[in-house]
Amino acid sequence: MVRFENVSLRYGHNAPVLRQISFDLRPGSFHFLTGPSGAGKTSLLRLIYMAQQPSKGKISLFDHDTNHLSRKQRSNFRRQIGVVFQNFRLIEHLSVLDNVALPLRIAGARENLIRQHVPELLDWVGLAGQIDAFPASLSGGQQQRVAIARAVIARPKLLLADEPTGNVDDRIALRLLYLFEELNKMGTTVLIATHSETLVAQLKRPRLNLRDGNLATTATIETAGGQHNHPPTDSDQGPV
Repeated sequence: MVRFENVSLRYGHNAPVLRQISFDLRPGSFHFLTGPSGAGKTSLLRLIYMAQQPSKGKISLFDHDTNHLSRKQRSNFRRQIGVVFQNFRLIEHLSVLDNVALPLRIAGARENLIRQHVPELLDWVGLAGQIDAFPASLSGGQQQRVAIARAVIARPKLLLADEPTGNVDDRIALRLLYLFEELNKMGTTVLIATHSETLVAQLKRPRLNLRDGNLATTATIETAGGQHNHPPTDSDQGPV
């Protein structure tokens, strides 16, 4: 699914942000990307999403070398990736519903299905009352949840999330983690960047640990199939 082979990243003449990074994310896996602020987590996610090119090394995505993709291939691959970056990137002139529905409309989904599934997901992330609101009227935490809903609504092959619970309270954070876990059970490969050890402890998944641009460990915290804590919910089933 995702493979880094001796990847380094440097901005201009500054010191490298990432140094000789190598790892392999298999299809259907769930990993946390951990490390303190400034360790290079966001830069690594940008490399996977092809928003940045490596200075050295090789990145393979869906079994293709990202350095040799055509513009069309790059666009097609990005449509298979759900992304939650810290700046959210919501479209200001679209309502909450229309922001979340965007990936489905691009994929040609029927409008009746959009009108069914988008409200269900917004209810799950605690935004049922904001469906017709516009991004400018939302708090930072609400905007973050809209971005998360948009990233997962089309059940992408790969989900990249950068500090996805950083602006929400503990109850909503647990619901979001459960949402990611349910998506993963349906086959989505998940990579969540966080500096929160509390977050990592909730699901006990493998981690990639960055420190000063180096990959310190890829140790598995718990083997696949282990028991995970579920957050308190109103229903046993999520919307995805």
